[in-house]
Order: sequence, then C-alpha cells, then structure tokens
Amino acid sequence: MACARFRGSGIKVMSTYFLDGEPPVEVHLRRSARAKRLSLRVSQLDGRVTLTLPRFVAESEAHGFIREKAAWLRRHVERMEPETRVGFGGQIPFRGEMVRLLQGAGRKITLDGAGLHVPGPPERGGARVAAYLKETARGALSEASDRYAAKLGRPFARITLRDTRSRWGSCSSRGALMYSWRLIMAPVSVLDYVAAHEVAHLAHMNHSAAFWDTVSELYGPHDKERRWLRERGHELHRYRFTD
Repeated sequence: MACARFRGSGIKVMSTYFLDGEPPVEVHLRRSARAKRLSLRVSQLDGRVTLTLPRFVAESEAHGFIREKAAWLRRHVERMEPETRVGFGGQIPFRGEMVRLLQGAGRKITLDGAGLHVPGPPERGGARVAAYLKETARGALSEASDRYAAKLGRPFARITLRDTRSRWGSCSSRGALMYSWRLIMAPVSVLDYVAAHEVAHLAHMNHSAAFWDTVSELYGPHDKERRWLRERGHELHRYRFTD
C-alpha cells in the first residue's frame, strides 16, 4: 500500500509504502538524480526505512523491490533496540560511562560515585535529567568550540543545541554551530572530535582533503572517534526522557 505526499508546488517529493505482514514496515521512497540503482537503508538512529530511487525507475518497480527484500527488511527492523524509558533505578550513559539514576534530595542534581542524584517527584525525573544533560552539554561544547576556534583563528557566530537524529553537528555559512545535546552521553573524546569537526567547517564548507587535514591539525588522529559514532552513536537515541 502506498500514499504520496506533495508540496504546495504540486510536485511529488516523496511517497510512503507500507509493507504488510508482521511486523508491518513503513518505507519512505526518495528520488535522487545521483542514484544509479535502487538503494534500501535502515537508519540505526531511529529505524527509519528509506528506499532511494533513480529518476527513471517507476514506483511500481520500487514496490516490487521492497516486497522482494521483505525478509531482509524485517530482520534489520527487529534488530533495532527498543527505547529505554529514563527513570529512577535505571542507567544512562554520561560522558561515556553508565551512571545510575537515584532519588535525590535538595534542589539540584548532583553526581557522585553512586550515580546521578535527581531531586523531585519520579514523574519529573526524566525531564530533569534531560535538562541537566543539555546544560552540561552546552558547557562542554562551548568550551571545546572556543578552544578549537582559537586554535584555528576563526570565530564562530553562536552555538545552538538540538535533539537531531540525522547528524551530530553542523556549521552554517554564517558560522553558526549546531550540536546534538546527546553528545554529552558519548565518551569525552567523541564530543571533542565533533566540536573540532564542526569548527573546521569555519575554514572549509565541504569535506575535501583540505577539510580533513584541518580536522587532524585541530584534533589529531580521529579514526577511533569516527568509528565510535558510526558503530555506537545510535545507542544514544534509545533513551526517552519524556512522553
């Protein structure tokens, strides 16, 4: 079963195909002028399934391709780890280490060897932890960005934090840096690398050899950090802090 989605111009930009069965799978179809063949992808971040089509391929052919890959698709979708609801007694990653969430006293969240002590009613615990992570992420990412920008000799305009699922950071042509606040859950070296990566875009708005040379000059060897993001980064999106 398929449905189409349109923009105001009347040009179809995407259609969605629903693969029947157990479990049913929603597949988003996307056309690309650069695509040479049909390409099926399951995002490790959120489980979103996307089929990229070359311009000349009919949607009916794409639907048949999805049905042919049904078993493969369901295996990959079923491998996705379920969301983890954040609450007292559970654990979350913080700076690359698992910490337990405990009922705290007073007014502020505190961290010690036992875990993260979160005051307030249990039903507000997840939201308070998310706010704490965002505040801590802003401080860490601001410090790292300032450090690398000074080393590069190029200032940035501002920093914003978002809960992005498709990228860990970005740099606009006006020098505005954006980061995912969930980076504070990753190892410190990974957060540091992402900051160096985005600051390097202040000098090179591309991923050319010159850009990667700049990243290496700012941060040093970064294969380990890139590999962690590629292989483990999706785990940070498992944690659900609010309804």
